[in-house]
Amino acid sequence: MEDLLNIVLRSLVVYLFIVAGIRIFGKNQLSQLNAGDVVLLLLISNAVQNAMVGTNSSLEGGLLAAFVLFLTNFLLKKMMFKNPKVKSFLESDPVILIRDGKVLLENLQKVEISLDELEESVREHGVEKIEEVKLSIMEVDGNISVISENETDKQIHYSRIKRRIKKKYH
Repeated sequence: MEDLLNIVLRSLVVYLFIVAGIRIFGKNQLSQLNAGDVVLLLLISNAVQNAMVGTNSSLEGGLLAAFVLFLTNFLLKKMMFKNPKVKSFLESDPVILIRDGKVLLENLQKVEISLDELEESVREHGVEKIEEVKLSIMEVDGNISVISENETDKQIHYSRIKRRIKKKYH
């Protein structure tokens, strides 16, 4: 029984360490991961496996460690939903990049996006010029939302794209 309790505690500590590490070193959501990040996570998972289960290589030990990880993740998401401070700590707020056709350069620097990347994102949304963008926001999940107004029929177009961010803003 002591061995299984040890697995529970070790798994919990490893989970919290990985969440903190991802937050500190800049990633927030899986939608932001590039190939290097995926490789890093795979290597980390291999590196911490023994830290969670120790010498116990039984099926029960592995399943218990997985259960603790699922449960901890579930509880953390519940805490984030119920407590805005926890959510704010674990997730960054959305950042406005363009407002009424004007680029907010300070915010671009904050999220570490170049003007070229922003212009590319605007074009990918089907908008020719930044001046035509009413609002562009870096969402908490790393997506860039662009709201533009078509001058010919005054319709507002909403679209989103997945963006890979080199380093997540804090």
